[in-house]
Formats: sequence, structure tokens, C-alpha cells
Amino acid sequence: MSTIEKVECLIIGSGPAGYTAAIYAARAGLKPLMYTGMQPGGQLTITTEVENYPGYPKGIQGPEMMEDFKAQAERFGTDIRFGYASKVDFTGPVHKVWVDETTEIHANTVVIATGASAKWLGLPSEERLNGFGVSACAVCDGFFFKQQDVAIVGAGDTAAEEATYLSKICKKVYMIVRRSEMRASKAMQDRVKNTPNIEILWDSETKEILGEKAVDGALITNLKTGEERKLDITGFFVAIGHTPNTLIFKDWITMDEQGYIETIPGTSKTNIKGVFAVGDAQDKVYRQAVTAAGSGCMGALDAERYLAEIGVH
Repeated sequence: MSTIEKVECLIIGSGPAGYTAAIYAARAGLKPLMYTGMQPGGQLTITTEVENYPGYPKGIQGPEMMEDFKAQAERFGTDIRFGYASKVDFTGPVHKVWVDETTEIHANTVVIATGASAKWLGLPSEERLNGFGVSACAVCDGFFFKQQDVAIVGAGDTAAEEATYLSKICKKVYMIVRRSEMRASKAMQDRVKNTPNIEILWDSETKEILGEKAVDGALITNLKTGEERKLDITGFFVAIGHTPNTLIFKDWITMDEQGYIETIPGTSKTNIKGVFAVGDAQDKVYRQAVTAAGSGCMGALDAERYLAEIGVH
């Protein structure tokens, strides 16, 4: 039998959005309870150097930055626990969340900060070299490949946008596209095709990413001819999409067809009163640590106002 615990504010997830929500909620006296999820610190814990977050002029390692966020949240009294939300029931004014099938939390407000996970190709070499030349975020990591040759996998708007972004920094960008056409909008495709230092490799897939300690090449196969080609590259970017970690909320919360939670524009409010969504679980456009942190602040402020409205806090 599960134990029942009552809280004013429950935060599910622990990336920049979750921790910022916790800092604001704790300082407002909401005594937030946070469950970290299976990846405490979120996507930033698999990122090495973070150079684009304000306040770190020399840059900082992703895991170290998340430790800073965590320490700040704890300093103001956030109860941070390792655990995974496995089921929810948002029928009544009190929101029920089950953690690891054993603990039942009754919360007046819930801030969903479960983030999203990058989709990967599933190659062992990709996993081994992740953070050592392999990345799922060109905007985050492109800077480290200035004037170098890189490859990017993907055929949608994000891949086209990231290829264009990389073309401004890197010497040469190979865009690896599985089919003989792209899914990206015509405008984005035209932009890619008209960029002289982007070479599109149609009907191609990655067989292997090469390198012992860092990326120094990739083996590409043409799916029509069977021909293999070695690319001399130092950076390999995967842009085949993200999956929001929102499955357990699908019967309750309004989402788009990809599973991103829909919020009322300009707020963190969902279709359920007292339930708020922040960070990459509801943002498929920007997906940056700094925008996630900003939305985490919104989630805590919205939760605080909601509790005042219902006369709980």
C-alpha cells in the first residue's frame, strides 16, 4: 500500500526549468517537493561545456551547472528526492501523483518540468562519443567547431535550421538525409540548397562515427548504390527530433501531436487548473537552458498566484 503525502507544490523533473521553479517556489514559502526523474539535472548532464548561459563568463560543465542549480534550490528549502512519477490523476482540485508506484502525493499545484529527450541514431559509437564531438544541439555546441568540417543528420526544419546555423561557423557542413527529399519547409530547403558550404548527401545513412577519444570522421552509406564514403569531420550533430517526456500526462493534459504540452500563451498554465508546464516539455522551438529557466520562474509564479486565488497560501 502506498503512503500518502500532502504538499502545496510538487515539481516533477529537475533540469534548469524544474530547479528554477523550485528556487522561486521555495523563496515564496511554498515548501516545494521535487522529484528528479531518472536523469537528475536533465539533458544538461550529458552536455560538457556550456558557454551560452549568462553569469558563467568562462563557461561551465553541464553537470556542474546543474549541481549549482540544485544547491541553490536546496538552500531555500526545496525537498529534492530521486524518484520517477509513474501515474497521475488530475480529476479533482487536489492533484494526485504516484512516484515509483509506492508514494502517493496529493498536491495543490503541480509544475511539470519533465523535459524532452533527443532522438538518437542508436549507434554504439554515437553513444561513446557523445560530448566528444557528437551533439544533439548545434546552437549549444556549434561554437566549438569553428572553421572545422562537421556533419548533421536530419531532414526536417530543425535540421535545416541547424545546418544553416553551422554553415556560418564551420568551414564545411555535410547534411546527411535518408531519403531523396527533405521534410523541411520549402523556404528552409531553399536556404540550405543555396548555402555554398553545405553539401547534402541524399539517400544516405550513417554506418559509423569514427574516432577513439573524439570524433575524427564518419562512415556514410548510400542506400541506393550501396557505396560507402568516409567524411573527414570533427563534429557530428544529430537533428532527427526530440521526444517530450510527457506520456504519463496524455489522458489529462492537452498536447500537440508530438506530445508537447500546450500552455496558454504567455503563461505556464495548462488546461487543468493548478497544473503548470515549463521547460522543454512544452517548448519545441527554443529548447535552451536559459529559456527553460525563464519558464520555470513563470511556473512557480503562476503556481503561487493560483494558491493565493484558492486561499491555500
